[in-house]
Amino acid sequence: MEVQDIKETKLAQNPVIGQMLINNHEQVVFCNDNATGLKAIIAIHNTVLGPSLGGTRMWNYNNEMEALNDVLRLSRGMTFKSSVAGLNLGGGKAVIIGDAKKLKSEALLRRFGKFIDSLGGKYITAEDVAMSSRDMEIIHMETDHVSGLPENMGGSGDPSPVTAYGVYVSMKASAKEIWGNDSLSGKKVLVQGIGHVGESLVEHLTKEGAKVFVNDISDERVKAAVTKYKAETVAADKMFDLDIDIYAPCALGASVNDDTLGKLKCKIICGAANNQLADEKKHGDMAKQKGILYAPDFVVNAGGIINVYYELEGYVRERAMAHAEKIYDTTWNLFQMAKAENITTNQAAIRLAEKRIESIAKINAVL
Repeated sequence: MEVQDIKETKLAQNPVIGQMLINNHEQVVFCNDNATGLKAIIAIHNTVLGPSLGGTRMWNYNNEMEALNDVLRLSRGMTFKSSVAGLNLGGGKAVIIGDAKKLKSEALLRRFGKFIDSLGGKYITAEDVAMSSRDMEIIHMETDHVSGLPENMGGSGDPSPVTAYGVYVSMKASAKEIWGNDSLSGKKVLVQGIGHVGESLVEHLTKEGAKVFVNDISDERVKAAVTKYKAETVAADKMFDLDIDIYAPCALGASVNDDTLGKLKCKIICGAANNQLADEKKHGDMAKQKGILYAPDFVVNAGGIINVYYELEGYVRERAMAHAEKIYDTTWNLFQMAKAENITTNQAAIRLAEKRIESIAKINAVL
């Protein structure tokens, strides 16, 4: 029986363990606490390079299987992200199921912190969607395995500026690949999602003279970006009709799909969102066939994990920014690898990540 057939059989027999088998996840922890309303999932994908590190996001998923699929994909992406960035970290992620505006409380976060602590350092958390450095401070009351703490606690604070800078330099490397130089002046860029990262990216782009279009589910954030950066707003149902040079997805994942790829009029996709390709094989191929250069998300948005990694060593912002600047070279090099091997850029990035993991696994086996 072929490997893929075995995986599909296992998935049919057991949808949870079967899902873990597909991408060889090491461990999944389901967390429940009736008193606080906590329902969470922690996924640890790979710890060959070091303890798994990845943020916790709080989201009102439609069902538990949707939450499981999300945390599994995200944790795998964190493995690749840390590996390509040259960090001694593995990949993990956590999701808390529920509406953050209604459910989040000190008690819930502290109970979640106890679950993290029970893993003995195998998983280190940080902030993600609907979570803040203040939330990390509360989780820290119950465990030391937290990064992204406020600066007044010796942490690195908000990692968004470093994440956005990594996206910006990756976008410049992408521009060099397409147009022969890395200037973004005059380029038309659509930034979808104006959270902390998206706004910081808009600032970089505006300073360089790009023409920026913005979209977000929050009218307040859109109005602020238009006022502060002279960006132009675009409605959600009109976004993919724009004639643009660069599409920068900075919200949730899967925005590069059958529908959007059929409409997109751009040369580059480069943004901060995780898991931008709804189907990484299918939509990676489609982007390549359309002549759209895709900068793999786990390479592009590595600034955040780089930032919190340096917090673990004793945080110095200059060191984190210097490391994030290397994302430019990493992005450029994987483009050359993809061309040389006639594969998609996403496949090239995964090969780079897996090669490092495999080489370190061999060293560990010898020891």
